[in-house]
Amino acid sequence: MKALKTSPMTNHIAGRPAAPAGGIDARDVNAWFDRHHVLHGITLAIAPRQVTAVIGPSGCGKSTFLRCLNRMHELVPGARVGGQILLDGGDIYGSGIDPVLVRRRVGMVFQKPNPFPTMNIYDNVAAGLRLGGERIRITLDEVVERSLRAAALWEEVKDRLEKPGTSLSGGQQQRLCIARALAVAPEVLLMDEPCSALDPAATLRIEELARQLAADVTIVIVTHNMQQAARVSDVTGFFLSGELVEMGVTDQIFTRPKDKRTEDYITGRFG
Repeated sequence: MKALKTSPMTNHIAGRPAAPAGGIDARDVNAWFDRHHVLHGITLAIAPRQVTAVIGPSGCGKSTFLRCLNRMHELVPGARVGGQILLDGGDIYGSGIDPVLVRRRVGMVFQKPNPFPTMNIYDNVAAGLRLGGERIRITLDEVVERSLRAAALWEEVKDRLEKPGTSLSGGQQQRLCIARALAVAPEVLLMDEPCSALDPAATLRIEELARQLAADVTIVIVTHNMQQAARVSDVTGFFLSGELVEMGVTDQIFTRPKDKRTEDYITGRFG
């Protein structure tokens, strides 16, 4: 088995040459909250540099699966994971693997925008870099600007970087959180219902941004909005009762599903 690579990822967002990284291979993944078995033998592959959507009714395990991909599930007391999740061939749950390193390589944006409330816009974006030991101001300046540009936010905030991150609108705050995640140059960006708290205009901006970012970063998005999944993703997986029912090219999933349960969900017969 390959060891999990510890070298930093490279991509255009970080201002370095792109590398074909960010592929995920989940093998027989199971997850529990104490005795509650919430994921049952999930096996799937997520190709790098594309948008993969995970859909399904509430409580089907899609957000739990997302949190397993960067070892956040284990932060819940009593939670545990079985099986393997390979990132570029290395098992992120392997012996001796630092979960902090995993979470740098696999960033996450949550349902509700969560800028650090005591930090200004600049420091929100620079927080991960400083935590990693970066202290050179010119480097911080370059990465903050590059990350805000990648998150389509630079032109809106470049003259008020000292303002609190919480002073921004909801959609801007979500893009700020995306910029913060991008600043540490992840290979994968997980998005857990990133537009559920946003208005239609802000939702469209985030969707467009996800498509743009997929040129450099693998995107996995959990959404209850099937129209959003159809608009933004290359591949879609349908979860039901903690199981992966079907996964395929998004157009095929929405127009020619192979499993009747997928068809019933997409056509609104349940969920």
